[in-house]
Amino acid sequence: MRAVLQSERARLTALYGSLLLLAGGGLVALVNILLRNGLYSRISGAVTTVVPAVRGTPPPAVPGDRVPVPAETFDPGTGATPVPGVTPSPGPTPNPEQIAQWQATRNLSTAVEQATLHELLVVSLVSLVVFSVLSIWLAWWMAGRVLRPVGVITETARRLSGANLHERIGLRAPPGELKRLADTFDGMLDRMEELVGAQRRFAANAAHELRTPLAVQRAAAEIGLAGDPAPEKVARIRSKLIEVADSSQHLVESLLLLAVSEEGLEATEPVDLAALAEAELAAAGATAPQELVVVRDLAPMTVAGDRTLLGHLVRNLLANGVRHNRAGGRLEVSTSREGVLTVSNTGPVIDPQDVPRLLEPFRRRAERQHTAGEGAGLGLSIVASIARAHGAELTARANPAPGGGLMVRVWFPEGEPAGPPVRETPGA
Repeated sequence: MRAVLQSERARLTALYGSLLLLAGGGLVALVNILLRNGLYSRISGAVTTVVPAVRGTPPPAVPGDRVPVPAETFDPGTGATPVPGVTPSPGPTPNPEQIAQWQATRNLSTAVEQATLHELLVVSLVSLVVFSVLSIWLAWWMAGRVLRPVGVITETARRLSGANLHERIGLRAPPGELKRLADTFDGMLDRMEELVGAQRRFAANAAHELRTPLAVQRAAAEIGLAGDPAPEKVARIRSKLIEVADSSQHLVESLLLLAVSEEGLEATEPVDLAALAEAELAAAGATAPQELVVVRDLAPMTVAGDRTLLGHLVRNLLANGVRHNRAGGRLEVSTSREGVLTVSNTGPVIDPQDVPRLLEPFRRRAERQHTAGEGAGLGLSIVASIARAHGAELTARANPAPGGGLMVRVWFPEGEPAGPPVRETPGA
């Protein structure tokens, strides 16, 4: 019972009921006041018109009386005696019989007025009580109707768990605040389901990616080194184990970087992104194929962020552009004063519908072959995570044939123009 009294429905019922009760009480009071002011004169006029003996003979005026018919202002023996301060009405002096008739008329009018007002007051109070009960019931019903969508939302939220995130409210109601609230809740559930699905895929893919090199290492140790292998075979196994260990170390470092970028930024500083891109280009040029054409257009650009994470963002974009390029291809890097970093490369033609999938962890354009130099599929997902941590907007689109490849654009809304970029050399 206490929970019901403290519910929003009870509060709305009290509010609606109070407003309706005030409106009903005000209406009853207004009717009584207006009727009281003119009731006596109407009753007196009606009674006078039906009494033949006094019709057409106006009574004298007396101070304090509502109608000029008091008998005490006349002396039956000597006629009318004006009361001081009252001007007698013109006309013939009424006789005792007329005075008696006017006295009876006044008494009858007063009695009828009092009886009418009393009956009106009783009927008004009874009506107000009935109206109050009806108002409370109507307010309770209205509050229930208004809050019904809130109850549906509450029950859906209470019922949801990781196993049934696919359920939605689907509120069928006219457009309004509660309809928008339900639709917003459904949109939030869509995003939650997508995030939970992404986390599950990430965990499964991470387990698979970490299990594969361990299986390779175990097989190389058990099979390759079984018996008394030749020194040449031992050298090949050793080289393979080191390669697998390097791959595993790179994978673990990428996972840690992805986790750090998802936590957000603890501190920021002005970072010259043009100079950072220039330095990363110089470092990437040492490992890029000689026939790769690099085009750069680095306008001054300073953003607020973490220098280390931004370095990884640029490095992963360049590594992705080099790794997935083709012989004789192009790599274009540009920064703008509007806070936009763009990296575009040629390469295999990508289906535009596959581009959003490439931004998820462990997603590749083709199945992994576990060959040397092959990435773990975390590069673009790390770029997207670092961009989110900096409040930047990342967009990617597939370049059309025949060049193919991918163009990634990162826009930093708070980017500010800087002075001329500082030219850095690798290792400086």
